Amino acid sequence: MTLGPEGHRKRLRERFQRSAFDGFHDHEVLELLLSFVIPRKDVKPIAKALLHAFGSLPAVFDTPQVSLEGIPGVGPQAATLITAIPRLFDLYQKNRWSQHDKVLTTDDAVQRLRSELGTERSEVFCILALNSQNVVLAIETIQKGSVNRTAVFPRLVVEGVLKHRATAVILAHNHPGGDPNPSAADRQLTRRLKKLLNDLDIHVHDHIIIAGPQYFSFAEHGELE
Repeated sequence: MTLGPEGHRKRLRERFQRSAFDGFHDHEVLELLLSFVIPRKDVKPIAKALLHAFGSLPAVFDTPQVSLEGIPGVGPQAATLITAIPRLFDLYQKNRWSQHDKVLTTDDAVQRLRSELGTERSEVFCILALNSQNVVLAIETIQKGSVNRTAVFPRLVVEGVLKHRATAVILAHNHPGGDPNPSAADRQLTRRLKKLLNDLDIHVHDHIIIAGPQYFSFAEHGELE
């Protein structure tokens, strides 16, 4: 028996209700989303056209709205929904954390920083400002750069830490390219910031590089001693 568009949509929604996206192909994830904004139409060809045009599901979500609208069948409403998904994820992750959360382990810090940096497409340098009990006082973006580089001015980092009256800090930035390993410049900057902040009696717990599902911790690798 062949399902029409409405029957296929219903089946996708029932599968999602049973087991979320387990067992879904990438095009089926897009089909489910598109079914909410494109009525009475088979959206499978549109979903497959998006994947063919941009290469992968994450790439589709990261594509600017104007480019999405260039795919036949994708109008402004569908393009808006698609581009909203990673921003909605960012908002969800950030709002899971209150201002009174503690960062007690590297994993705590990584989870918090992924919510801030995980979907950034350019390099971003930020700080986790902490008090003496490792309660998060603030997470603040210090500088943004290009896809593979950001110029960090130590003065701005120090000002950001002092502004929140932090007694400790975790430095962080992302590598959008996916390689978490630090460059020579990353290591030089870490040493310089550690010295500047230590001279102000502010302890640098770590410098963490977020690269998708991977990360690099200077503390775990013994590079903050």
